[in-house]
Amino acid sequence: MNLRNSTILITGCSSGIGYETALYLQNKGYQVFATVRKEKDVKRLQSLGLTTFLLDVTKKETIENTLNQILLQTNGTLDVVFNNAGFGQPGAVEDLSTQALKEQFETNVFGLHEVTLQVLKIMKKQGFGTIIQHGSVLGIISLKLRGAYNASKYAIEGLTDTLRLELRDTNINVTVLNTGPITSNFRKNAIAKTIKNIDIKNSRFSKNYAKNINADKSTVPFNLEAIEVSKIVEKIITSKTVKPRYYITKATYILGYLKRVLSTKKLDFILNKI
Repeated sequence: MNLRNSTILITGCSSGIGYETALYLQNKGYQVFATVRKEKDVKRLQSLGLTTFLLDVTKKETIENTLNQILLQTNGTLDVVFNNAGFGQPGAVEDLSTQALKEQFETNVFGLHEVTLQVLKIMKKQGFGTIIQHGSVLGIISLKLRGAYNASKYAIEGLTDTLRLELRDTNINVTVLNTGPITSNFRKNAIAKTIKNIDIKNSRFSKNYAKNINADKSTVPFNLEAIEVSKIVEKIITSKTVKPRYYITKATYILGYLKRVLSTKKLDFILNKI
C-alpha cells in the first residue's frame, strides 16, 4: 500500500492539520477525500480542487452517506483513514458541566469510534488498510485546566491500543499521532469553548483562565507548522511497517520521556509548572 494512488479519507478538514494534510497529500498524487461538517466549507474546499464531502462525526448518517459516495469513486475500496476531527474543551474538572464533558467525548471519542467502525467494515472486506487516530501529547500526560480534553485523548489511546491488539491477525494497521503544539485554529476555538461553557468569573481559577485567554500564541514553545503532521501521515502511508504511535513536536518527546522515567509525584511537580 505504498502506491501514490492510495485513497485516503480525512475528517476535520475545514482548517489546520486536516486542511493542510488534504492539500499536501493531493499535491503528492494521492486520491484524497476531505470531509468537513459545514456545507459552506464543502464548497470552499471544492473551489480549491479538493474532493470534499459533508461528514459530521457526531452524525452516523453523514458518515455512512459519505463512505458510500467515496466507495462509488474507488470501486469499493479505501486504503487509509485519518481520524483528525476534534476540538478542545478547556476548564478545570470542577468547572466542567457533565454536558460539556459529553460534548467533548461525542466528537473526540464517540465520533472517532463511529468512523473507525464504519471503515473497518470496508478494510476487513478488502483485506487491508491503515487507520490513523489523531491523539495528543495530552493522551500521554495531563495538564491542569484541560480535564475534558485530557480524558478524551487518553480514551483514544486506550481504544487504539486495544484495536491494534485485536487486529494482529489482519493486514489492517492502526496507529496514533501524539501531536504537541501545532499551528491551527485549535487555540482560538478552545478559547471560544472556555467562554461559552465555563463560569470564569465565579471560578477559583479565574485568573488562570484570563491568562490563557490573553496569552500570546507565538510564545508557545516547540510549536510546529501543520505541514509537519502532513509529512508524518505520508510517512505512515508509505511505510511497510507502521509503528504503534508517532510523536510529533519536541514537546511530545520530552514529556513522553519524563512520563517513562519519573515517578508520578516528580512528574506532577513539573507538569504543574506548565
